[in-house]
Amino acid sequence: MQGVRQGRLVKFLRAQWRWLTTVLAMLLMAYYFILPSVLFSDPYSTVLEDRQGNLLSASIAKDGQWRFPPSPEVPDKFKQALLLFEDKRFYTHTGVDIRSMARALRQNIQAGKVVSGGSTLSMQLIRLSRKNKTRNLWQKIVEMVMATRLEWSYSKNEILSMYTSHAPFGGNVVGLEAACWRYYGRTSQELSWAEAATLAVLPNNPGMINLARNRPLLKEKRNRLLKRLAAVGHFDSLALSLALQEEIPGAPLPLPRHATHLLDFATRSGYRQQRIVSTIQTDIQVRAEQVLWQHYERLKSNQIHNAAALILEVATGNVLGYVGNVPSGHDHQEQVDVIQAPRSTGSILKPFLFAAMMDEGKLTPGMLVADVPTIIQGFAPQNFSKTFDGAVPAREALIRSLNIPAVLELREYRYEKFHSLLKNLGLTTLTQPADHYGLTLITGGAEGTLWDITGAYASMARTLNRYFTYPGKRRYTPTDFHAPVYLLADSLQVVDLQENSFLSASSIYHTFETLKEVYRPGEETGWQHFETSKKIAWKTGTSFGFRDGWAVGVNGAYAIGVWVGNADGEGRPHLTGTEAAAPILFDLFSILPGQQWFHQPVADMQTFAICSHSGHPATNLCEKTDTLLLPRSTAFVSACSYHKRFFLTTDGKHRVHSNCESPEKMKAVSWFVLPPVQEYYFKSKSMSYQPVPPYRYDCENPTAISSMELIYPRPSASVFVPRLLDGTESSVVLQAAHRNSESRMYWHVDDTYVGSTYRTHKLSIHPSPGKHMLVLVDDSGESIQVNFTVIDRQ
Repeated sequence: MQGVRQGRLVKFLRAQWRWLTTVLAMLLMAYYFILPSVLFSDPYSTVLEDRQGNLLSASIAKDGQWRFPPSPEVPDKFKQALLLFEDKRFYTHTGVDIRSMARALRQNIQAGKVVSGGSTLSMQLIRLSRKNKTRNLWQKIVEMVMATRLEWSYSKNEILSMYTSHAPFGGNVVGLEAACWRYYGRTSQELSWAEAATLAVLPNNPGMINLARNRPLLKEKRNRLLKRLAAVGHFDSLALSLALQEEIPGAPLPLPRHATHLLDFATRSGYRQQRIVSTIQTDIQVRAEQVLWQHYERLKSNQIHNAAALILEVATGNVLGYVGNVPSGHDHQEQVDVIQAPRSTGSILKPFLFAAMMDEGKLTPGMLVADVPTIIQGFAPQNFSKTFDGAVPAREALIRSLNIPAVLELREYRYEKFHSLLKNLGLTTLTQPADHYGLTLITGGAEGTLWDITGAYASMARTLNRYFTYPGKRRYTPTDFHAPVYLLADSLQVVDLQENSFLSASSIYHTFETLKEVYRPGEETGWQHFETSKKIAWKTGTSFGFRDGWAVGVNGAYAIGVWVGNADGEGRPHLTGTEAAAPILFDLFSILPGQQWFHQPVADMQTFAICSHSGHPATNLCEKTDTLLLPRSTAFVSACSYHKRFFLTTDGKHRVHSNCESPEKMKAVSWFVLPPVQEYYFKSKSMSYQPVPPYRYDCENPTAISSMELIYPRPSASVFVPRLLDGTESSVVLQAAHRNSESRMYWHVDDTYVGSTYRTHKLSIHPSPGKHMLVLVDDSGESIQVNFTVIDRQ
């Protein structure tokens, strides 16, 4: 009989094998695909951490939850507490713990209601991923099946990590990391056993047992877990006694709010919903925020409501401190990240031009640069002081931030080349062609960001420092010039070394040595307050209309950039780089450790004999010379042309020559002579300057040295004559300079005599539109001729 039954079964299976195989295949396929490829599609908070992993700031997830991005690591204390409380056979079962299920069934029957679910952590993870599913027997079976499939796809540690990152901890707090910061104000790695046990029991029933209600029940469950942990040997009785005395935390703590603008910047840069491990150093960040807040208390009395600072480590370009703005209130646009906002550069780019001209052999630090009234194709730069020095050493012009010398230097260097250099140095805001900016590029006609500009200063310092680390003649690498780095994981690839860089080490060194000087007259008022024992190369800048105050400082270890102003562009009196931004700069340097100055790159220099008066390579006419170590490119600088050889009478009062005096009654002298216009302004500032003596009355001037020069208009100038408020036409003021203060000058316009001047050579005329010719003659018969055009008023 039994054999008959077996035969019938075999016959049935043979008849139905295809159908059975299909059903089995479908079940296996359903089992394979029952687990989604992505368990959680929840939005995450964007989290910013410092270089040690400490929380700086975070943004709440889109669904209003504090849910930090998953972390692969689960701290050991929390792991042990969680497994002992929830799933002590976690590492041995395959997703379903039969013994726990049987225990839960027995407890539920005895209680007459559901008091235990018997779910493993794998089943709980599946339930968390299947949000809003009804909790019934069928769903329990589905969870069990999916839990076994989960164990097939993920390792135990991955499952534990996912559970830890998505478990609810009460209120809008999801995940262990968010809970640690909300309840204890520190990382999960710093939890005590009592804190770990508290957080381990919270996800079991966060709606009923949390910090807001049923606190005694929460503490009771925590203490039971602590006793179990001690019983299995995780800590001794003394540690247990201390742990039991720890209080349950109170109301959730506010999350740290440091470097919030960097968090926003990283979010905009594509790191939304990620854990961002930054290069920020928390102690520096916190102190920098305090410094800016203290200065804001001073600045707001002048209705200056925004300030920003960026602190960089020179060696790496790492961002150590990022204060994008001060907490001045939403009405004052505190949310604007000024570090990334393009602003008028003022004078802050002048050191780059100074270094570039030295690097190209067009300048030495002491070379005289003209500082006289200047109009170039309608552009008339003005110094902050509205005065002129006639001629000024290049280093002093940089320190005093004189605009006219800088414009004349840029004209010689060419603004097209400077535009290209700035882009190579890292300025990303020069989006227009070079002709769009022209010569205004050096006086604030372009915009820059604190991010780019501070990064460029740091790159210069890095190039100078690394000059000593590269062997042989191949001393530079283009990667020394790079943008600031704020992600700890970023690393720059070193490329093959090259003979040259964008700027040489020697030109950078002399630029920093110049900027190290504390003395800041002219625009740089208030410099006397910044005397310091620390060597810092610093430069300030002020934009037109007192809208932006800049200060950037650098030494061998750090580069700091500071901006002060109003984000809406409102200008304020005394909003200058030195008065508003420099005090912040120096206070920030005072909080930084381990500062150093630069080594002199002697191998990149050469000894030159330099004329002490002109700053040019000396000739045999230079009476006083200095032997200096300068960039090798100084060999291309033109020799001194300011010293001329003259023959004077024996009393030294007049010039003579062989046509009017016998050789034995003449003495040869070398005389420092400036062009007439430069001399006109220079002699009023320098009491030691002696104009060359005039020729004796009986000696005609046989030299090519002109005694006079036109200040305005310049040759081929275009002149616009505006109308006054009453509708009448204003006049054009002609101006000239003469070496002899007692000379009289006669003015002619279009062959018509218009007047004469004595000592002060200024004359007003009312020319008609069109081209004109100006002829100027002095009382010794010397003359100059200049053509100019008056623009039609229509």
